Amino acid sequence: MTSQPSRRGEPEAPDPLPIPVVDNHTHLDISREGEGPTVEGIAPVLRAAAAVGVDRVVQIGCDPEGNEFAVAAAEAHRAVLAGVAVHPNEVPRLAAEGRLDAALARVEELTAHPRVRVVGETGLDHFRTGPEGHAAQEESFRRHIELARRAGLALQVHDRDAHADVLRVLRDAGAPERTVMHCFSGDLDMARECVARGYHLSFSGTVTFKNAKDLRDALSVTPLELLLVETDAPYLTPHPWRGATNSPMLVPLTVRVMASVLGVAVATLCEALSENAERLYGPW
Repeated sequence: MTSQPSRRGEPEAPDPLPIPVVDNHTHLDISREGEGPTVEGIAPVLRAAAAVGVDRVVQIGCDPEGNEFAVAAAEAHRAVLAGVAVHPNEVPRLAAEGRLDAALARVEELTAHPRVRVVGETGLDHFRTGPEGHAAQEESFRRHIELARRAGLALQVHDRDAHADVLRVLRDAGAPERTVMHCFSGDLDMARECVARGYHLSFSGTVTFKNAKDLRDALSVTPLELLLVETDAPYLTPHPWRGATNSPMLVPLTVRVMASVLGVAVATLCEALSENAERLYGPW
């Protein structure tokens, strides 16, 4: 079965992958239409993903409520591991409310949980946050980097319209050995720099977009051992469902495009994606 527009305008399940892979970064608590699901309510999403060969996910928290959801989801579902952090766009708001230090302290507490394997997403966002918030974002980013090193966890980095500054901070602050560029959005030169530093590059559905030649060029120079795949659900839905609500079930569409760009068999890429995730985060 191939993905074709359904009568309801909702994505249909793609052909299953030959080897199960991990959705490296998802937000199952976020809904684009009203209130998000409960921890128990994500079970159908996880089942639909597993049916097409996406049998594990990393649920990422972005704010105090999302962090608690991520940990609870990882406790309730064996397919889920958790990442916790304060998203860069949340940093100025929480700082203005006098809640940032408490939020970061709680992130540190949660890193001791055995199902938390990631500090992130953290980083810099110069698209949604203006210059007045950049200093607070950078300070928070540095604190997350230090926490990831101290806790011995992988770091997942958010980078939007801030490539040079993100690379500068990671260099100056001393990126953890296990650093992941979530939803990689850089060009060929940035990909080469990240590869030289040993960072993992995680590609989302954006790599399938017709106008994403720069991303596919970046993918083409990324070694298999540094690759990951993600949804960033409910956003960044891969072609041909761009604009619809994304979910881990649609990861196979991205994987197949990635394999084509790299000139490798889908099974070969799947094996690498699975091994890379378990090397970064440990067993599920």
